[in-house]
Amino acid sequence: MDLISRGAVFKALVFLCFIRLSHGRDHLTKLNLPPFLKASRSPTFQHEAYDYIIIGGGTAGCPLAATLSQKYKVLLLERGGSPYGNRNITLLENFHICLADVSPQSPSQGFISTDGVINARAKVLGGGTCINAGFYSRAKPSFVQKAGWDAELVNQSYPWVEERIVHWPKVAPWQAALRDGLLEAGVSPYNGYSYDHLYGTKVGGTIFDETGYRHTAADLLAAGNPNNLRVLLHASVNKIVFNTEKGKRKPRAIGVQFKDENGGHHQAFLKRKRGSDIIVSAGAIGSPQLLLLSGIGPKNELNKHNISVVLRNEHVGKGMSDNPMNSIFVPMKNPTKQSLIETVGITDAGVFIEASSGFSQSDDSIHWHHGIMSAEIGQLSTIPPKQRSFDKIQKYVQNKYSLPKEVFDGGFILEKIDGPLSTGSLVLVDTDIDSNPNVTFNYFQHPQDLRRCVYGIKTIEKILKTNHFTNLTANGAGYPMETLLNMSISANINLIPKHTNDTTSLEQFCRDTVTTIWHYHGGCHVGKVVDQHYRVIGISGLRVIDGSTWFSSPGTNPQATVLMMGRYMGVKILRERLGRAAGV
Repeated sequence: MDLISRGAVFKALVFLCFIRLSHGRDHLTKLNLPPFLKASRSPTFQHEAYDYIIIGGGTAGCPLAATLSQKYKVLLLERGGSPYGNRNITLLENFHICLADVSPQSPSQGFISTDGVINARAKVLGGGTCINAGFYSRAKPSFVQKAGWDAELVNQSYPWVEERIVHWPKVAPWQAALRDGLLEAGVSPYNGYSYDHLYGTKVGGTIFDETGYRHTAADLLAAGNPNNLRVLLHASVNKIVFNTEKGKRKPRAIGVQFKDENGGHHQAFLKRKRGSDIIVSAGAIGSPQLLLLSGIGPKNELNKHNISVVLRNEHVGKGMSDNPMNSIFVPMKNPTKQSLIETVGITDAGVFIEASSGFSQSDDSIHWHHGIMSAEIGQLSTIPPKQRSFDKIQKYVQNKYSLPKEVFDGGFILEKIDGPLSTGSLVLVDTDIDSNPNVTFNYFQHPQDLRRCVYGIKTIEKILKTNHFTNLTANGAGYPMETLLNMSISANINLIPKHTNDTTSLEQFCRDTVTTIWHYHGGCHVGKVVDQHYRVIGISGLRVIDGSTWFSSPGTNPQATVLMMGRYMGVKILRERLGRAAGV
């Protein structure tokens, strides 16, 4: 195996790229989707006005656009391209490639938090549903209650999503072993197949069908009215336009400025009607970033970048959180069948246990240079940043020849914590919308988060001592936990320096091997940046509807609730506006 191939295989393990061969070639032909146009085909000065302009065709933006278009004229602006026809997106077995791809055409945009954790944000129609592990599980009832949502409408909105893009997995052997191991370790009862957040062990839903074909939020656009819905791709919104005339009670959002794939500049505007809104659904990184670039945020931060202040709000970009994940690599005596997240253990200690296994890649997958997102970069974590060079990277690639063969035959058991309680912030690097802002999550800053991680690792140790896993290991008797911790230190890639006591102190192991499973949120919190109806406080005609408004991540995985939120808020807005029109 040559050096590049070894790097690709190891990278696959790092990003938990575990999959099943599939095609689903005829999926697109079954959908009645609206036309997707490149942004360059939009007039430089847009004469057509819209009832709603949605910024971000992602997990929340797509169901929101589809719902609003049933009654009103909607413009959906997505900075990335189409997911259809890209087998790195649609095939489960190519899951890892999108996350490692740093080419301009990539559906993901990698970033590294100031904490040193490698992360990614979506840049494709369908958003995070195009690059995630596919697991689908609803929020717990207390999350819905705390959000102040209408429980009846929530329970109508989840099924609207589920009947269109969610499936039940055929449980893979590794997932079955986790299920049985969880139960024997005391994470009970067994709740069978369920979308609901239930304490104990269950099998959740997935957006991959039985052939391994991914169904994304973009599919939900087929539920919209194609006569009312216009979708522009490669449309990067860099500023929201406001009417700030003197005498106005508060600034009003009236349009947007965006650039196309060729760098051309365009504008689009709302209709001058009561109820018309610009809705930001650009995700937990993109939404606070766009508010800041548009002049809404801390005054000192805006002044630093010579951005005119439209509204001073010290809370924009604050309270950023990411659910920390730590995983244990378990080598097996035989190659394991590929699987992504299917089974979950929900403990009453605020810890979730999941698993993934195997590695594959289709022969005709789309390949790109992986650059900074490659696993080799993670091996430089003990070298000062200024000393990291291409030569050093090559040295670490060569050193991978010494890795034991079993590192490529196995799976991960991972734990992540509910919440979390640790928070950080997001600040601009420059005024380019294509740049990643500086994001800090402060993983494990709060001691309770660290205690939960230790509890999770100890729970994994109990699971691994059950016969369901010891029988699968190379020696048939399992491995000492210290041996597995040693292997896992190398398998969990980040830029955090390692310590000599990583295998003796679980607290240090948690800090040094923390990675992400892309459940970051915050930056535009309800009550601080937006109100209960997701209207930006102090601004007319502007809302933020996505996970940036949350203080914590819902359930074991946020995907289901972000999708539901798009549908839910679409229905809420329609009811409110139609009710006003009817004089109700």
